[in-house]
Amino acid sequence: MTSIRCESQIKRLRACFFTLILTLSPVCLIARSSAGQAARQDYLVYVVCESADKIALIRFGQHGARVDKLIDTGSMPSDIDGPHGIVVSPNREFYYVSLGHGRPYGSVWKYSTKDNSVLGKVTLGFFPATMDISSDGGLLYVVNFNLHGDMVPSSVSIVATEQMIEVARVPTCTMPHGSRINPQGTKQYSACMMDDLLVEIDTNSLQVSRHFVVTKGKESGMNGSPASHTMSEHSSHDVGGHGMEPPKPGDTSCSPTWAQPSADGKFVFVACNKSDEIVEIDAATWKVTRRIAARPGVYNLAVTRRDGRLISTNKRDQSVSVYEVKSGRELARIPTKRRVIHGAVVSPDNRYAFISVEGVGSEPGTMEVIDLNSLKTVATVDLPEQAAGIDFFKMEPAR
Repeated sequence: MTSIRCESQIKRLRACFFTLILTLSPVCLIARSSAGQAARQDYLVYVVCESADKIALIRFGQHGARVDKLIDTGSMPSDIDGPHGIVVSPNREFYYVSLGHGRPYGSVWKYSTKDNSVLGKVTLGFFPATMDISSDGGLLYVVNFNLHGDMVPSSVSIVATEQMIEVARVPTCTMPHGSRINPQGTKQYSACMMDDLLVEIDTNSLQVSRHFVVTKGKESGMNGSPASHTMSEHSSHDVGGHGMEPPKPGDTSCSPTWAQPSADGKFVFVACNKSDEIVEIDAATWKVTRRIAARPGVYNLAVTRRDGRLISTNKRDQSVSVYEVKSGRELARIPTKRRVIHGAVVSPDNRYAFISVEGVGSEPGTMEVIDLNSLKTVATVDLPEQAAGIDFFKMEPAR
């Protein structure tokens, strides 16, 4: 216990040192865009830094990328609270951060985008992680990843954002991750790493409507909750390196880490972290339509709104891939500055993809900006340790 506390204190000292460097010498954290690639407006993005208990607001524009603000989060002085997920409200007035650690349960905090003040908190399950928000901003769907609990089925917490009250906790399966709502707002999807399952929640009933086994050779879609079926036959029960562990010989499991509806909601893409592929499932027929070969450790996914592209972060490959959805063809593999790639978000104009990179050990985290026209990295900015959850905030006139 003493060693854990010492490690936490060291991490906090590193984070404080990073903040001091940022205050005194911000120029060293600015990476200018490549010639001819400068943005015509500024793009603002939030990233949480899991091992530093920091929220970073990053500005990218014609002068490159820089950290505008670093906001402290968490309440445990002797341990890391572990901010993991972040989502901005549709009206851009609030943002929500999931804190994975607690005593013993994690929580979600509500912030004002105006002054970054805390407006509310709610305690949820073990290790709240990825989350998404309804189109009216009224409900959050938060997966309880249960990283530090027993290897048992977990849940999705549904939170009323005005009061910050958990209105429902829906049992799903083991280690849910990658919470995303379809464009129609009718279904929420998450993937369970340890059960090889995609789970669908109906947003009207707030209950599981269907689930799908994504293991290659065992594909099957079923109505109702996974709890009504025997999950042990699908479960690998191998936590491994949380997306960094390659499959063992003979392991055919998917170990899904993300569920991403297509831009029109007709399909759901599932990232198979172990088998290195992206499974495409037809949302109407509830059948697999394609298996797209991916890079090692495909982890998180994002889609463009108009031009039919799919972005994947490749956790074991130190790269980001951009695919053409129609053909399934990889248009580009773009190496990243550091290892352990995490999240991705696309700007509303489909011009840029913003990528969070955790780094290893005491390395800084990184946010990298990819121009989706040239398919090249045009800016990077260093962040506190373990840059994780990422979401787009807004565009505004260039400064």
